[in-house]
Amino acid sequence: MTTASIADIRANFPALKRTHNNHPVAYFDGPGGTQVPHQVVAAMSDYLYNQNANTHWAYPTSEETDAAIEIARETCAEFLNASPKEIAFGANMTTLVFNLARALGKTLQPGDEIVVTELDHHANVAPWHYLKSERGINLEIVRMEPQTGQLDWQSFEQSVTKRTKLIAIGAASNALGTINDLARAINLARSVGALVFVDAVHYVPHALVDVQALDCDFLGMSAYKFYGPHEGVLFGKVRLLESIDFPKLIPAPDTAPESVETGTQNHEGIVGTAAAIDFLASLATASSTAGTRRERLTNAYDELHRRSAALTERLWNGLAPINGVRLYGPPPDLPRTPTVAFTVDGVASTEVSRRLATRGLFLSHGDFYAATVVERLGLGAEGLVRAGCACYTTEDEIDRLIAGVEEVALS
Repeated sequence: MTTASIADIRANFPALKRTHNNHPVAYFDGPGGTQVPHQVVAAMSDYLYNQNANTHWAYPTSEETDAAIEIARETCAEFLNASPKEIAFGANMTTLVFNLARALGKTLQPGDEIVVTELDHHANVAPWHYLKSERGINLEIVRMEPQTGQLDWQSFEQSVTKRTKLIAIGAASNALGTINDLARAINLARSVGALVFVDAVHYVPHALVDVQALDCDFLGMSAYKFYGPHEGVLFGKVRLLESIDFPKLIPAPDTAPESVETGTQNHEGIVGTAAAIDFLASLATASSTAGTRRERLTNAYDELHRRSAALTERLWNGLAPINGVRLYGPPPDLPRTPTVAFTVDGVASTEVSRRLATRGLFLSHGDFYAATVVERLGLGAEGLVRAGCACYTTEDEIDRLIAGVEEVALS
């Protein structure tokens, strides 16, 4: 198989034609949501124009909607190496985790423990934290090491006890790009018979997940982080999904995965999620029919990882020498995503982003709902500036960003 060139990839994204202040826009805000290729929009439009209906009724557009949702489950299942019965859809990952946490909470007793980490997005902290007041459970919090942006594994091991019922861990930090050792965390969970929930929202755009190889119990992802619409996806082992008492309306199905899903779903978002996965698979070969979808995804991800690693190294090494610029998280030679967080001495993160935007460089700023990370780094409410590389990021855009940050730092 071959992999699409950066020029061919960029041709799929109408947003890349935008200019600002006579500069072509470079989107470094991918960790907060990527741009969307025309194939995804076309799939969603086609559904809305031609199949738009509610489910499970005996007329063509309803039956076509049922089929489209099933195809999307199968596509997401192949994406994660799961079964379609293990794929549930929802408004977003946060909503799905709150729903899962409340349902699992019914099985917990006062004094039971859930382990979370300081490195995580609070969507993987707050839902479990609520169980402290609702169920009387204890929340154990694994420390992060501010100097490295990595988890303190001694703290992790001390946090897992015979009373641990679940470990909730992010596959990668959306703030710093740190990739966590999931196998190590899952082995700790198994040593005490605990379940594992993995927040893979920031990880999935950059690494192909295999839930069978991981042996995690639950995993969440969001399509808008990998070139799709705003749609949440929850993987859960089917035996667990069917044993959990999820809140639902009386007529709703009792069987997984629909037992997890509340109310009428975002059908066009579900269709768009499948289209985003197919877009990623299409990058692997000039012929979209060559090889299985999983094989094409593997090839595409391998090449995209090689390219993004080179871009990350170029960005890190370009920012590091600039006087007043402080970089956070693991350096490029350690496991990380192509997400680089930094600050500029004496310039608030909001102002850094505002000045860069005048040059057509769009970056996010703040705490990115990873508020504990910002707190542990000793930063104020302004937090960090975050630059993320996506499949459409070029070396020229990296060089423009380095030059822009240098100008901000020297001004």
